[in-house]
Amino acid sequence: MTSAPDEDTARCAWATGEFLTPYHDEEWGVPVHDDRRHYEFLVLEAAQAGLSWLTVLRRREGYRQAFCGFDPELVARFGDRQVAKLLEDPGIIRNRAKVESAVTNARALLSMSESHESFDAYLWEFVGGATVVNRWTDTSQIPAKTELSERLSKDLRGHGFRFVGPVVCYSHLQAAGLINDHLTSCFRWSQLGPGAGS
Repeated sequence: MTSAPDEDTARCAWATGEFLTPYHDEEWGVPVHDDRRHYEFLVLEAAQAGLSWLTVLRRREGYRQAFCGFDPELVARFGDRQVAKLLEDPGIIRNRAKVESAVTNARALLSMSESHESFDAYLWEFVGGATVVNRWTDTSQIPAKTELSERLSKDLRGHGFRFVGPVVCYSHLQAAGLINDHLTSCFRWSQLGPGAGS
């Protein structure tokens, strides 16, 4: 068993503080193969639009409670009454479009699972089933969106998803480990290197 990294361990520059450091060290870029976890990230990434990721992470537990542990089957059943209740919940970001998109996307994800082996299988097809490993040496090199995320965004919208623009999609590809965008100097880059998603 490897020991936990200490404060002096080389990390990506943004990984600071009580929320961002553990998220970076334990979750960001780890290959996801679970539809519920994909759905969780999609909800949180849509919530982030126009805000900081730290703002969203601070409310993550509130989102977990409000959206039934990110169970898309349960959220897909939400109607107007549940949406109205969510818009009064101080534990989440109370933006109607973002809240409604979480419900819409739960339904779209379930619908897609009927035509694909799973939502997870659908996503990993976009990267040929293995993590794309980038070799950035500076945060300024990391793009906000790419041709891949634009293609994914267009396809998701065609399947009925909302709040899945190219920037949100690129964030998802990074978070869910389809793309490794840790800096090469970061200890997680080599841990999540070539073959991590296979």
